[in-house]
Amino acid sequence: MNLKKLIAAQKSDRYVKAGVDLNLGIENETLEFKKSTGELKEAMHSICAILNKHQHGELYFGVKPDGTPIGQVITEESLREVSQKIKNHIEPKIYPEIQKVVLDGRDCIYVKFEGNQVPYFAYGVARIRVADEDLQMSPEEITNLLLKSGREGNRWENLVSNKTIDDVDEELLKKYTTQAHDAGRIVISYTDKETVLNQLELTDGDKLLNAGKALFSDDLIQDVQMAIFATRERLTFNDIQRCHGPVLKLVDIAENYIKSNIHWKVEFKGALQRVEIPEIPMDAIREALLNSFCHKDYSSGQSNEVSIYKDRVEIYNPGAFPEGYEPQDFIEKAERPVRRNPKIARILYYSKDIESFGTGLKRIADACETAGVQYEFQKKKSGFVVCFYRLAEEIMNKNGKKPIKADKKPIKADKKPIKNERKNTIIKYIKENGSITNKEARELLGLAESTTKRILKEMVEESVLKIEGEKKARIYTL
Repeated sequence: MNLKKLIAAQKSDRYVKAGVDLNLGIENETLEFKKSTGELKEAMHSICAILNKHQHGELYFGVKPDGTPIGQVITEESLREVSQKIKNHIEPKIYPEIQKVVLDGRDCIYVKFEGNQVPYFAYGVARIRVADEDLQMSPEEITNLLLKSGREGNRWENLVSNKTIDDVDEELLKKYTTQAHDAGRIVISYTDKETVLNQLELTDGDKLLNAGKALFSDDLIQDVQMAIFATRERLTFNDIQRCHGPVLKLVDIAENYIKSNIHWKVEFKGALQRVEIPEIPMDAIREALLNSFCHKDYSSGQSNEVSIYKDRVEIYNPGAFPEGYEPQDFIEKAERPVRRNPKIARILYYSKDIESFGTGLKRIADACETAGVQYEFQKKKSGFVVCFYRLAEEIMNKNGKKPIKADKKPIKADKKPIKNERKNTIIKYIKENGSITNKEARELLGLAESTTKRILKEMVEESVLKIEGEKKARIYTL
């Protein structure tokens, strides 16, 4: 029942004569009821789910799921709050009709909405309406919806940039073309900038597409911030640098920065042969850097980051991990790749900078496990972090000139760091509260005291946690 029919029905006396309370019917694929604006977040998901399925719908606040109006206190602030939530948390933007209505003598809020720029996202998540449920969409479903709607071409990397062919670094393009040709992945030989870029589908007339700009020209949005911190925390800088330029150059710059600021040890193979070994395998570092630029959300305006701490090296990518997936899915289950920037990924594949789609995390994991280096993949709200834990200084050669005899074995890589939900729960609690006690950990996990102590002890031995205080006053921090 739409709003006009509903109001008309209320004006009639048939409800009163029959002694029947007003009922709006049941929820369906274009109609949703919420008891109050206390369910605003859920309402945002419902609006997006309905838009993704039908491109239009209606929603009422102050109505029970069975269609019975119960009303709520409504002020100008109430209507403004609904409007602000829709404005701030639904993408792409929609402009709904929002008004106060009286249903069966009770004040309710009516929202009528429409939009055809599917897929729509609420709080970064896309859902689809099935009957009266809002089901989360998989990356494949989102991609299919993009293709069906014709919005695939609206990806950032496919849009025309503010750069022209003249802005391309010609030497870099020549080097790339030769590398890709020698790898046997393209038959193109370098002739001139315009011809090669056109063959790689990176231009629109004399303008570069954003993918071409990112890979072969300079722009401020293509940057990396690199820093060395004095401790394990993000407090005191020993060094900080920021560089911008073509992605292929930024990867080399960041790789050399890490290479120059981590420890190396020396092993002798025979009388004259000397092998220098980094505390973190360089193959894993380069793979992480390439992935960070390949999967970056360039439209966010955020920088890629390299952070070197006393105990770890972090490579940050401003691009959220695919919704509904865990990093371990791409290591153990050989999931199909989910690409934020497929054109950029394709170009890097041609030059063999990335070996094959969707295998980056597995390559990082394999390299670290072979080297006996602990690693971790961290999903953040704003992006994704690859974290490499460093070996203790006393077992590494600080200047690379003399061999150092290790007095203990390197830290063994945790093959499934993401799978350990109990440890991740503890880490999340400490990040939110600053520390945790034995008792708090026991209550948090719902485990026996002995099991909780064992988990905390393991995390200390793995250098994940630090102990402060003694006995009853003991706390654990990161």
